[in-house]
Amino acid sequence: MTSSTSTSTPTPSGLRSLYLIRVAFSLIWVALVVTTSASLVSTDKPTAIAAVLLVIYPLWDVIATLLERRMTGTGSTDRVGTTNMALGLATTAGMIIAAFSTIGTALLVFGIWALLSGAIQLVVAIRRRRTVGAQWPMVISGGQSVLAGASFAAMSASATSGLSSVAGYSAFGAFWFLVSVIALSVRGRRERR
Repeated sequence: MTSSTSTSTPTPSGLRSLYLIRVAFSLIWVALVVTTSASLVSTDKPTAIAAVLLVIYPLWDVIATLLERRMTGTGSTDRVGTTNMALGLATTAGMIIAAFSTIGTALLVFGIWALLSGAIQLVVAIRRRRTVGAQWPMVISGGQSVLAGASFAAMSASATSGLSSVAGYSAFGAFWFLVSVIALSVRGRRERR
């Protein structure tokens, strides 16, 4: 669900495009998790497919942050984006290690990442609300990510928790990115009048 890590002023049309790409990625990722790995529970060892999916998700967030940095032209001056990318890379490395352990370990790593990256998303959305506007979906999404991350970390020790909850998290993220695209489009139309 993470997003919007640059605090400079991107164009609303650029954000809409990036958010639509994120929606498509999340929906494809959810479909792959549901069709290949949703039945895996905390005590199971990740299958090769599940491991790849778990590693790709935080890595994709790093790529999306790089795309956003390029769009805003902030580069190395964007400390929040740099922090988010470092967090995503650390999580990717953690997921590679967790892939040799259990789904529960992967849920713990994913939960910590969702909590921290959600907090970053929340900060960026609050900062952007005046310059870009229409950031309320990203505020909600960031807050939801913080809560979901804490929940994943807590349930990682439960023998019955599994990857289906992570798929649900990503699906909600796709929903909020889509709502954000709509909100930015509505704001853009109002400003053109």
